[in-house]
Amino acid sequence: MSQLQSLRGMVDLLPEALQRWQAVEAMAREHFQRSGFGEIRTPLLETTDLFGRGIGEGTDVVGKEMYSFQDRGDRSCTLRPEGTASVVRAALQHGLLSQGAQKLWYAGPMFRYERPQAGRQRQFHQIGVEWLGAERARSDVEVIALAWDLLASLGVGGLQLELNSLGTAEDRHDYRNALVAWLEQRSEALDPDSQARLSTNPLRILDSKNKDTQALLEDAPTLADALADASRERFEEVQRGLTTLGIPFRLNPRLVRGLDYYSHTAFEITSDQLGAQATVCGGGRYDGLISQLGGPQTPAIGWALGMERLLLVLEAAAQADPNGPAARLAVIPIPDAYLVNRGERAETVGLSLARSLRQQGLTVELDGSGSAFGKQFKRADRSCARWALVLGDEEVERGEVRLKPLQQQGEEVTVALSGIAAIVETLRTY
Repeated sequence: MSQLQSLRGMVDLLPEALQRWQAVEAMAREHFQRSGFGEIRTPLLETTDLFGRGIGEGTDVVGKEMYSFQDRGDRSCTLRPEGTASVVRAALQHGLLSQGAQKLWYAGPMFRYERPQAGRQRQFHQIGVEWLGAERARSDVEVIALAWDLLASLGVGGLQLELNSLGTAEDRHDYRNALVAWLEQRSEALDPDSQARLSTNPLRILDSKNKDTQALLEDAPTLADALADASRERFEEVQRGLTTLGIPFRLNPRLVRGLDYYSHTAFEITSDQLGAQATVCGGGRYDGLISQLGGPQTPAIGWALGMERLLLVLEAAAQADPNGPAARLAVIPIPDAYLVNRGERAETVGLSLARSLRQQGLTVELDGSGSAFGKQFKRADRSCARWALVLGDEEVERGEVRLKPLQQQGEEVTVALSGIAAIVETLRTY
């Protein structure tokens, strides 16, 4: 019988890797709480129409990458490919917008049928924020600063903020017409994917990875030229706000983001920690999405970071600076004590002792092997615990436990098994 394997692009998260993963989530939760964002959790499975209406039928995500199927009720269902549309759907369904602006954050798996590669899997994970009802340019600055500060506190080096304005729907309509007219005259020089996008989603041609297409686009019209005065002033206000906060940025007129619902501010934060610039966070404003999904006209802005890519960046940062914050994220918690126990009565009492100490808030690793004391002590040393609690049938007969220091100088101490408070005090004091 062949060994069962996970599906391609679906990766198991093992305990050692999860140590840094969970530290990132804890750090993110702390930053979000300080900024007044509350957590929301949405289903992995949604109606396909949600993403068709929200993300856009002409996008690669909807057209090529979604995991969609008919369920037993003959409904078209899709594993969520991103988080924003689901958050907006939940806010509308539960009437959250009637309670005023909503500052929400989420974390969890997303699904896209892409070619797996380092930092990108078919089941991938995101952490993101959505500020529904935020209209002013200063809200753009605040959410960008939130992302920047989170990444900096995690120890990500070489951060670069790239910034663009997509303007209003009218601005983009005018620009789309100008860009299409310019590209149609040069369509034979475009790569095949860009030629296909010319009639479906021409703005996506701007972030084509084809070198020849990128060279051609150097002379193409820019969206900045098509911005109305109000859009241009709004974008300048965002830039002034970032400058005031001391957050450096680079204007990138080719930055369009991959989803149709963006408007005005679009941004990406990259890091050179892996050598080349790698995007670790991206987002922007999406003032039209909520009305597209059947709600009232409501401004909103948000961003998401990809956990798999971020973890690669943090691993590189930890190697570059073994004493830096990224390295500290992966530090495995050290148990307060390792309980060495052997013998029928000792194993029974040891289980009870470990439980009592854990109830007092101590981390106790209980050896359940039943092997010789020497082998257990070797495992105790590898655990890096500060103390070994030694319990054999003889100790049980005398009603005591031996406390042997492992990582520091000191004498072995014998304490009565009934004196849990004295054991706790010793383990915490020395």
